[in-house]
Amino acid sequence: MRISHIKLENWRNFRLVDVDLPFRVFLIGPNASGKSNFLDAIRFLRNVATEGFQRAVKLRGGVSKIRCLAARKKPDIVIEVCLSNSKKDSNNDWTYSLSFSQDNNSRPILKSEKVEKGRETILTRPDEEDKKDVLRMSQTALEQINANLAFRPIAQFFSTVHYLHLVPQIIRNPEGYAIPSPGGDPYGKDFLEKLAGTTPRTRDSRLDKIQQALKIAVPQFSKFEITKDARGVPHLAAYYEHWRPHDAQQLEDQFSDGTIRLIGLLWSLLEGEGPLLLEEPELSLHAAIVRKLAPLIHRMQRLKKGGQRQVLVSTHSVELLMDPGVGGEETLLLTPGSESTKVHSAAGVDDILKLLEQGIPVGEAAMSYTETKNMHQLELPFDD
Repeated sequence: MRISHIKLENWRNFRLVDVDLPFRVFLIGPNASGKSNFLDAIRFLRNVATEGFQRAVKLRGGVSKIRCLAARKKPDIVIEVCLSNSKKDSNNDWTYSLSFSQDNNSRPILKSEKVEKGRETILTRPDEEDKKDVLRMSQTALEQINANLAFRPIAQFFSTVHYLHLVPQIIRNPEGYAIPSPGGDPYGKDFLEKLAGTTPRTRDSRLDKIQQALKIAVPQFSKFEITKDARGVPHLAAYYEHWRPHDAQQLEDQFSDGTIRLIGLLWSLLEGEGPLLLEEPELSLHAAIVRKLAPLIHRMQRLKKGGQRQVLVSTHSVELLMDPGVGGEETLLLTPGSESTKVHSAAGVDDILKLLEQGIPVGEAAMSYTETKNMHQLELPFDD
């Protein structure tokens, strides 16, 4: 299953978003255009399904922090997603829609919730019971086991969403950071614990694949393994070819940022079946590695036994989009306006499409559209 379409109204930077999502999506746009906020709408649905609607809103600072500043006459926040099981049979596709706002005490309150399967309506709220008890609208049916039986596959799907924005400093010193985050462990505080806690057969299989990749990408790298110190705390121990008879050993606190981020990226691609949301995976990586990420993601998507896995990537990297296999329909261009950001397929921009039809890679054809108008004047404030 994948998210084949998403519609957002009044969500953070966006007054209105209404776009299709293929199996692989690249989000491009200027700084602060809303790439992270776009991914966060999908994370929000995970939080609702796993932690509840009230918690999901609280993690983001409340309704007023989520609502687009351009929202006026219609202030409700809306998230609607279509979930596709098969290209051939749309009767098995799901649609989940959630609309919410806040009451006079600034408490989050549902305005509507709707579930459809094919052309059949499974759930419509508020229903008669909701009208009798308004407190019922403080919870979604999605998060309630006794209410989501007819559409539980949606809740289970949302719970598989995984977001990654690994921070090497946290990997090296997890005890020194306590960063609250909406859902999961996106920054890597428990990353080594997760690796150590994975069943040995699965862990060894994944680490073997990662090890082979590191031998190609990291000079002098030989092998690595999971070890534990005297306190039982897990560590990554890497070995490098050295002039001494025995390989030189390093623990994760000595790894480069790029090595840590590459390990985390490869592990996340091998782990799980649900949508994977990657935030700027090119950070700290050499350009030659970055140019291989798009085809690597494509290859690893197809390794999943349960079917192709959906991956959504935010990026500022031209190199990441230079692979000829990256299509304009896979690339979403975020364009900030005076009140909100617009989102559209790069292939839907005539000038970009003409370049793509001439064989120009997406990186060259579309990335220039993410630059601000006066970027060439950036150094002027520092002139003498």
